[in-house]
Amino acid sequence: MYKRVLLKLSGEALGGPSGVGIDPATVDGVVTQLVQLANSGMQVAVVVGGGNFWRGRLGVSMDKVTADHMGMLATIMNALALQDAIEKKNVPTRVQTALSIPAVAEPYILRKALRHFECGRIVIFACGTGNPYFTTDSGAALRAAEIKADVLLMAKNIDGVYDSDPRKNPKAVKFSEISYLDVINKGIEVMDFTSVTMCMENKVPIIAFGLNEPNSIVRAASGEKIGTLIH
Repeated sequence: MYKRVLLKLSGEALGGPSGVGIDPATVDGVVTQLVQLANSGMQVAVVVGGGNFWRGRLGVSMDKVTADHMGMLATIMNALALQDAIEKKNVPTRVQTALSIPAVAEPYILRKALRHFECGRIVIFACGTGNPYFTTDSGAALRAAEIKADVLLMAKNIDGVYDSDPRKNPKAVKFSEISYLDVINKGIEVMDFTSVTMCMENKVPIIAFGLNEPNSIVRAASGEKIGTLIH
């Protein structure tokens, strides 16, 4: 079992089957597992996307910087929804944002985040890196490196990394393990290549797994062989 983990959740995942808005059943399933990990003594961080409300690339007629800032604001709504659901299960939580919005959350400060871990709090990071032109995957890789997470858990809508899209190619081959460089060289779209490179340079292993598999977050965080290990 790892001591400190960072979970990357897409916004679409929180939207449930439709991928839009907040699906209470999906949120409860995720939160139940996060609480289980925290109660076991593991230090837990979460980076959440905002695609269930807005994606920067949707603003095709909009200035790129403006569209990306709208996406960052969408992640805050998801972070607050997670915080509310976790604290209803009696686990203390803090939301930290890369954009300063002090009325609803703390600004991201590394030392405060580390102190929250020591106090048994789950920390939810919102707004990605706080910069346009970067995805929330990049935010997850950056925060994982900064907090020195033992592993970055990538909860996906498929159960691992394949050599092609298994939804389009029934003969797609799943990898149990793959190197960072092979992900980049083969053009495998498990996360953007900036994020993969950052994890490679900082020696942060990645486990990509299916969020919809039973108890998958707990299983991945506990070291069970699930999904695909990128290292």
